[in-house]
Amino acid sequence: MRKELGRKPLIFPQPVLIIGSYAEDGTPDLMNAAWGAVGDDHQVFLCLSPEHKTVKNILAKKEFTVSIATEDQLAACDYVGIVSANKDPDKVAKSGLHVSKAAHVDAPVVDELPLVLECRLVSYEDEHCHLFGDIVCTSADERVLTDGKVDVSKLKPLIYDIESHNYWSFGKPAGKAFSAGKALIK
Repeated sequence: MRKELGRKPLIFPQPVLIIGSYAEDGTPDLMNAAWGAVGDDHQVFLCLSPEHKTVKNILAKKEFTVSIATEDQLAACDYVGIVSANKDPDKVAKSGLHVSKAAHVDAPVVDELPLVLECRLVSYEDEHCHLFGDIVCTSADERVLTDGKVDVSKLKPLIYDIESHNYWSFGKPAGKAFSAGKALIK
């Protein structure tokens, strides 16, 4: 029997994303955002409310980065989500994370996070907090690659559970996409 849960955006897994931007004075800013996804083949979608310092930075600079939070950086990635740059502009240094300038956009890359998407702002609609970014370049640290492709078991991305407010880890592979269902084709 099914139980109705109401209008909840329960889509699992939700990635934990670290959004990087520079303030107009060059101060790096990072924020944790669990409301994001693929927007298109070459775009990301983020749901970010306009009061965030990160949104103000992105609207001013028109560029940002999206890194995948990882298990080994859980505390630091959570920290940049619970501390606002509006109140503490030095939060990146206090997080223990280190940043470098991205190769293709004017935004910081988190040195400790091995997968980053460098993006340019496509659009932002503040009433519904919808931000779309065009992916200019994706790069990965070689330590998370197998045969030149990102290996999720090496990346160890964090997943956010909106119901329990817990972070989760990825498990083992369950099957091969675009193949497992072929057994049902007659």
